[in-house]
Amino acid sequence: MELKFEVSTRVGRPVHQVFEAVVDPAKLSRYFTTGGAVGRLEAGAMVQWDFADFPGAFPVEVIEVVQDQRIVLRWAGAEGLDDGRTTVTLTFAPLEDGSRTLVTIAEAAWTPTPAGLKASYGNCAGWTQMLSALKAWVEYDINLREGAYR
Repeated sequence: MELKFEVSTRVGRPVHQVFEAVVDPAKLSRYFTTGGAVGRLEAGAMVQWDFADFPGAFPVEVIEVVQDQRIVLRWAGAEGLDDGRTTVTLTFAPLEDGSRTLVTIAEAAWTPTPAGLKASYGNCAGWTQMLSALKAWVEYDINLREGAYR
């Protein structure tokens, strides 16, 4: 059994604006990385994400970035296969007249064990929260995570 998931949401802004809200660490820190983000998401970079609910910075390896289309990351997914890391793929697709964006996040490569399954559920919930927080911040300038984990 392969442990993987995919979540998505529609954001009422053009692709470029939504994409920049993810790759720019100052913007990402405004709604998702409650402890801050260091480093722009660029292919070959190693950036740091910190979360108030999981103290301590997480190293995030940026595998691929296709402007306004796709971001591929590797990070410690707890119970990941081989080197303990999982692969996260974020895709951005324009909708309708280009004023809306479909954001999809897929994560895969956990060990097929009860602990791997539990870790995948936790990350699925986390990415779902990220999409909700992204939508609220980009569309309404509201930080859904503010005060939720401190």
